[in-house]
Amino acid sequence: MVARVSTVAFRGIETLDVDVQVSLTRGGDFPGVSIVGLADKAVAESRERVRAALSAIGLALPPKRIIVNLSPADLAKEGSHYDLPIALALLVAIGALSAEDLAGWVALGELALDGRITPVSGVLPTAIEAAGRADRRGVICPAECGPEARWSEEIEVIAAGDLLSLLNHLRGVQVLPEPPRADPEPEPVYPDLRDVKGQETAKRALEVVAAGGHNLLMIGPPGAGKSMLSARLPGLLPPLTAREALDVSMIRSVAGLLKGGRISRERPFREPHHSASMAALVGGGLRAKPGEASLAHRGVLFLDELAEFPRQVLDALRQPIETGEVVVARANHHVAYPARFQLIAAMNPCRCGHLADPERACARAPRCAQDYQSRVSGPLLDRFDVTIEVQAVSALDLSRPPPSETSADVAARVARAREIQAARYRALAGADPGSRLTLTNAEADGEVLERVAEPDAPGRELLRRAAEQLRMSARGYHRALRVARTLADLDGIATVSRTHIAEAIAWRTGSAAARPEDDRLRAVR
Repeated sequence: MVARVSTVAFRGIETLDVDVQVSLTRGGDFPGVSIVGLADKAVAESRERVRAALSAIGLALPPKRIIVNLSPADLAKEGSHYDLPIALALLVAIGALSAEDLAGWVALGELALDGRITPVSGVLPTAIEAAGRADRRGVICPAECGPEARWSEEIEVIAAGDLLSLLNHLRGVQVLPEPPRADPEPEPVYPDLRDVKGQETAKRALEVVAAGGHNLLMIGPPGAGKSMLSARLPGLLPPLTAREALDVSMIRSVAGLLKGGRISRERPFREPHHSASMAALVGGGLRAKPGEASLAHRGVLFLDELAEFPRQVLDALRQPIETGEVVVARANHHVAYPARFQLIAAMNPCRCGHLADPERACARAPRCAQDYQSRVSGPLLDRFDVTIEVQAVSALDLSRPPPSETSADVAARVARAREIQAARYRALAGADPGSRLTLTNAEADGEVLERVAEPDAPGRELLRRAAEQLRMSARGYHRALRVARTLADLDGIATVSRTHIAEAIAWRTGSAAARPEDDRLRAVR
């Protein structure tokens, strides 16, 4: 007889069925446990953990040859969550449980040597996938992961703290309590824009990028407040919808970061250090874990000291920025993680950071600025919708009273603009079922954008001349149009006007502070 228990393998946040099969045959000269089915080292070591856990509850494996097959055999199996399904299949094989006891259940969990069932990652996507299938009855998981699995209300959840209590529950000797659903995380308290004195241009830029989901690059000297401004962006963004919160939580679950099963509607804000490797930033490594780009899905990825990141690492972000997805290639398969984030970056104008101050600039200025900024590739810079120069705050600004406008005031305008965008794109998706549903202007593709952001005649002529004189790429042209559409949404105007186009071009060229000596912008206008 072959005992069988269902579990899963993970490919990104996608779950793939794995059938754990156990067969007992006469041991002969070679008794013991063999695990086959393209298992990694963590899975191969499970035989010792399973043997010790069974011994801890008073059960011993028979002196036979035990073969554990993880089917399909050509699918790579990684992680320690196979311990529990292997143990349950062994219990069926030795007659401690019946096959009917485990029919329709999908199990995952790691076993300690004393029989405890310890937490594993990926319980939330497993429960959600099981809820959508008629052949799944429920999920068996560690007790600490029970609140996480309970977010999927359509299935039963058995959350056991140890192997003995789980065995007794399945045999009807003991009843395990139903795990409670974890409380959502408390509402976050964000830093307020009211704390920022001066920097009116930068505050306006934050409002624009928050309203449309655009990418922002800030260039300025040390101490100008670039990091301070970036930290206030999450307070301007609307909370995640229920669907978005679930998507974000599934990524955190696979990464092992969903502690206590608590789901939050706070938009992610990730700020990796400039020493981060490519695998840390975009995902990868031995088990192809999600990187910072995926952990920032539906939120903000803030890269401080942009030019200090290795160029190869930064260029790895170019594909996710365009597609909203990270694809990690392996020899025998590809792993995809969602990564639709806002990229906010900050950098000094040069290595010393004081290019604009003749008394403090280094002897190599302005050549040092060209060398320093050239560390960031042109294609990546082309993907920033808004570029601003953040000037140092003067002593006069610091001595003034705090501004009267708070983050809540700006967030209200951002929310109205986002509601306009969501209603527009939902209506378009309803009229054309084949189109991709987008919720912000930053996500709209070129064809849709040209329909919803068609400027009036003066605006169209200004955009044409700007594209020619500033030598905009096709990407730059469409990104300027996206920003103009967002500006019109903030004003509550249906048609993109020349004023919106002019401001969008100023943001695009980094000339929003309207310096009179800026010949390029003056010539276009």
